Order: sequence, then structure tokens, then C-alpha cells
Amino acid sequence: MVIGENLLEPEPTRLGTDPAAAALAAGAAPEAAVRAHPESPLAWALLADEAAAAGREIEAYAYARVGYHRGLDALRKAGWRGAGPVPWAHEANRGVLRALYALRRAAASIGEQAEVERLTDFLDGADPAAIPAIEAAAR
Repeated sequence: MVIGENLLEPEPTRLGTDPAAAALAAGAAPEAAVRAHPESPLAWALLADEAAAAGREIEAYAYARVGYHRGLDALRKAGWRGAGPVPWAHEANRGVLRALYALRRAAASIGEQAEVERLTDFLDGADPAAIPAIEAAAR
């Protein structure tokens, strides 16, 4: 046992590589990545980012909502039980965290404040570094 270790907190969830990550890193368009890997939270988050940047708020919300659900599927498959750390530092977790952030942003754009607050709590509970890291990358 490590001194200061919280025995009540679940172990951090570390996902396997996002199925679309390699294609996206090689320059594939998010739409092509979603068609090839519809289970990819990262590809859906990137589609949401594109729609949001173009001012298509409802479309961004829809893409982000799919990414959110695909992310929850991936987390549960990895043993996550609805709470606990999902570290941003583990690169494979970033697609899920970006999908959560995209949904948070899209919810804010349509005035769904309760969802914004819930997703802020979710992201902060997963990793308090996630929101600042995503926002820094977007600058």
C-alpha cells in the first residue's frame, strides 16, 4: 500500500488505442474515420469540433452526443463503473474526454445549462487536467 493512497477510489481507467486514432493521425477526415470506425469517440468528437467551428450548433450537439455514448461504451468495456479517474495523460483516453468536452461545449451553445454543469462535473471527476488541456490545445 502506498501512503496517502485512497483505497476507496477506483483504479484509473486506461483505454486501449482508439480504433480511428491511426487514420486520423495520418490525415484522414473525421467523416471518413467515423465511416470506418463508428465506435470511435475521437472521430465523433472531431466531427463535433468541425460542426461547431462552422456554426452548426445542433449538428455539433448530435455528433458530440454520439461520441459521448461511444465513449461511455468504451469506458464500461474497460471496466469503468460510472466513476473514477480517466487520466488525460493516458493518450488513448483523450478521445473520450474530448467527446465529453465537445458535448459540454455544444450543450452550452444551445443553452442546456444543466447538461453543461453535469459534464463539467464528469470531466473534473475524470481528470481535473482535461478541460484546461483541451482548451489549451484549441488555442
